[in-house]
Amino acid sequence: MADFVARNLNEHIEEAVLKSASLALLAHGDGVEVLKQKIRKGTISFIDPYEDELLEFFYVIEGKLVCVRDDSEIILEQGDYFYAHNLTSPVELRTLEDTILLYVTSKPVFTFLSEEIRELKEIAKRVEEKDAYTHGHGKRVRDLAYAIGKMIKLSEERMEKLLMGALFHDVGKIDVPEEILKKPGKLTPEEFEYIKKHPTVGAKMVMKTFLEDISDIILQHHERIDGSGYPQGLKGDEILLEAQIIGIVDSFDAMTSKRPYRDAMSWSEALEELRSLAGIKYNAGLVKIFEECIRIGLISKEKFE
Repeated sequence: MADFVARNLNEHIEEAVLKSASLALLAHGDGVEVLKQKIRKGTISFIDPYEDELLEFFYVIEGKLVCVRDDSEIILEQGDYFYAHNLTSPVELRTLEDTILLYVTSKPVFTFLSEEIRELKEIAKRVEEKDAYTHGHGKRVRDLAYAIGKMIKLSEERMEKLLMGALFHDVGKIDVPEEILKKPGKLTPEEFEYIKKHPTVGAKMVMKTFLEDISDIILQHHERIDGSGYPQGLKGDEILLEAQIIGIVDSFDAMTSKRPYRDAMSWSEALEELRSLAGIKYNAGLVKIFEECIRIGLISKEKFE
């Protein structure tokens, strides 16, 4: 089987790329999809129980992963296979190496996922086109957030949510008029109300998609610990940790980026601004960790220019 798989893996109909994995459609018909799935080392995913009759078959082409079911662990390597049928509880998969799987399923996984990915990527691209001054902002915020997440040792699952939340945090700006985003001066109260809607719009946009688990992170990324943020005026620990992290690095990147109405702050100026608001608007512990990330070189200016 390994020889057959190796000969046919490079020919696929379509491919969808995610943050920690890619999925290529090799064949489909009669309600069955045959897929090639590449998953990065350290990724945690789950096979969930399904209400309808469902069969999922996995063959390990390359790599190594741990399959956890009912508190028992099995290590699977090249040439091993497993299947999921009539599950009553989730099965956890954790990759120990970069892994490639042959994946056969009787539900339209690729069709469902690829359409969502295309739509969200297109929206993110259109947001950047509307506001050229924030080009690359989402990726920079993601990378800054990653440094903090690594320092505080977030779990793989929470790190994945943090990174996706950071990347798509401003997707709701698609509904903000272009003239407001590009206005070269202070916004009027009415114009600022448009801006304040984007977390709510963004959260609604990812609901019922593969990103629905990060909807609250997107919703809360402009909340502040003293309750002065928006849209809900949450305080302290009412705000998700991931949203608090994104709030800090989002502000930092905004301050150090040139805008139509002001020059960019230096990194030292932006850090001083964060320090002055630590314990007031931003989690003081997270601000200190962010500073430490810069001090030890986990974040360097050269990487973000």
